[in-house]
Amino acid sequence: MTRIIKAAAISAAGLIGLTVFLLLPTGDQISETDTFAAPGLEPMTVKEARADFWRLTPALLLVVYEAFAETGEDAIYDTLASVTHGGALEYLYLERVGAMAGGGLDEADQTIHEIKLLTTNVAQEGAVLAIDASWQVIGTVGHAEHLHVRGNTYSADLTVAPVEGAWRITDFTLREVNRDAAGETFLAPQTN
Repeated sequence: MTRIIKAAAISAAGLIGLTVFLLLPTGDQISETDTFAAPGLEPMTVKEARADFWRLTPALLLVVYEAFAETGEDAIYDTLASVTHGGALEYLYLERVGAMAGGGLDEADQTIHEIKLLTTNVAQEGAVLAIDASWQVIGTVGHAEHLHVRGNTYSADLTVAPVEGAWRITDFTLREVNRDAAGETFLAPQTN
């Protein structure tokens, strides 16, 4: 009987402690008016990021591709860390460094001309956006002394959240890569 009373007292104390912890405000809470930096865009609130995910997603992905064009491991990591965090940073960094394992690169081997979202669905939970996206990357890839124009299509599940004052990709799960359009000629994007 004494064990039952002690167990009940411990359970009650734990429940009260958990309730108090959950009800206390924390410094990590995000208000509706808090804004977070996004590369090449004005800072966005959570509501604005949800509404403008079609602009935010390519802006973040463009910096990922810029990191992939870097040739030094520090530059790759630092560029990725500006738009990714946690599992996404680790995964994407290891992908790029793994691609360089055959001896690395002496100079940048790609130039991205355009990232075009094809299909996108977004869901929101608190300040976190879950983005199911497909996009096409049109760019020039160099090998030795010749260039190829590529139009690869990617599908991935992205988690985007505010981290340290900026929107970052916090999870990245690549679902599909389609290289059927690799080598096709594409019209150059219009410039002003």
